[in-house]
Amino acid sequence: MSTLCTRLKNTGEAGVYRLNCSMDELREAAEESGFTIFDSDLAGVRSKGEFLAALAQAIKAPEWFGHNFDALADALGDLSWSRAPGYVLLLRDGGDTFGLPDEHAVAGQIFADAVSFWKSQGKPFWVFFC
Repeated sequence: MSTLCTRLKNTGEAGVYRLNCSMDELREAAEESGFTIFDSDLAGVRSKGEFLAALAQAIKAPEWFGHNFDALADALGDLSWSRAPGYVLLLRDGGDTFGLPDEHAVAGQIFADAVSFWKSQGKPFWVFFC
């Protein structure tokens, strides 16, 4: 078992981080851990609507997804359609603001809340941006 795989399984370390390894290494460790990895390309995101659409696509959100921040928070705290021992959300090419210069703090808080919720359930939930 790789060191990264071991760290991914550590619920206490789970959080929101800038990725400091290759995406391939992360994917391999997530697969080895049995985790679901949600991969979102934010390169063209310039609005809240585009951000929410990209995240909904990445997590394969159900039909009830409302394309607003409340729906994103609800979906990230549910994930019943993708049961796994842990989750990794990879946010590619969104920079430090996830493509949301005016609302990145709201998105960041939603991610932090999802991490906290899943910790309370004994499951690691990781968010990596690169």
